[in-house]
Amino acid sequence: MPVAEPMTNLTLHDGTPLPALGLGTWKSGPGQIGAAVTEAIRLGYRHLDCAAIYGNEAEIGAALASCFAAGYVRREELWITSKLWNDRHAPDDVVPALEQTLADLRLDSLDLYLIHWPVAQRRGKVLPESADDLIALDELPIAATWQGLERAVDAGLTRHVGVSNFSLPKLVALCSTARIRPAMNQVELHPYLQQQALVDWCQEHGVGVTAYSPLGSPDRPEDMKRTGEPRLLDDPVVAQVAERRGATPGQVLIAWALHRDTLVIPKSVHPARLAENLAAGRLSLDDRDLRALGALERNHRYVLGDFWEFEGGPYTLANLWDE
Repeated sequence: MPVAEPMTNLTLHDGTPLPALGLGTWKSGPGQIGAAVTEAIRLGYRHLDCAAIYGNEAEIGAALASCFAAGYVRREELWITSKLWNDRHAPDDVVPALEQTLADLRLDSLDLYLIHWPVAQRRGKVLPESADDLIALDELPIAATWQGLERAVDAGLTRHVGVSNFSLPKLVALCSTARIRPAMNQVELHPYLQQQALVDWCQEHGVGVTAYSPLGSPDRPEDMKRTGEPRLLDDPVVAQVAERRGATPGQVLIAWALHRDTLVIPKSVHPARLAENLAAGRLSLDDRDLRALGALERNHRYVLGDFWEFEGGPYTLANLWDE
């Protein structure tokens, strides 16, 4: 039975290469993430996924500065992504938001800057408390926010721009008007939520795809969990594949993402797990493995997005995901 080698790099539509396996930094708290970034770089990670809302970019920036000063890595060897938060969607707010991220990360520019959610909030309302804190996309369209990201590219503050949590209809609409093509769509992807139509369209039209929560996000906040939800890491099919391959379930899930020609950004702050996740980039899966994992589709989201739903508000799960 043929065994396929996983992808180690992805090439964007303009020919720019980037490491397919990166380090996610969501849920990595103060006092943890700096050491994790330093250890990840020492192990060989060259792709970091950040966001302003994670609240840890200043600590990441200090770790990066130390790594550069120690000669562990050069800036040009790293791919660094960050994201625009929802209360900065007004076109004139985008560049200042990115400048703050760059100041926190102690960088002159990013490699990729994403719209974090297709959700707009009132300036200064970091997390909405009521429908009044939200702005409908009819009032503040994604196309207007995108113009702010294009200005950031023009100003040399980021090499590429893209989106996160965008459904296929929202992505198609943006691509139809954008002056600078979105380079990436970062979405939840794993065997329980494969989003094959979205992935296929992106790959056909030159938009990269990044898989977040590739392990089913078991460590996400308790208020985001639902009673009785399936635990991906405990799935018996995943366990069977892991046993056949002499790997852990987490490594199998990371390798599955890489075999789909998607980027993947597992998160950990533990040195042993960081090394284990990175080693998944060398794990090969065969046709039998891929068919078994592909049969697990449940259309199950772990990051549901229901935190944007308020009575009388502009966002519902139906119009967020266009399902």
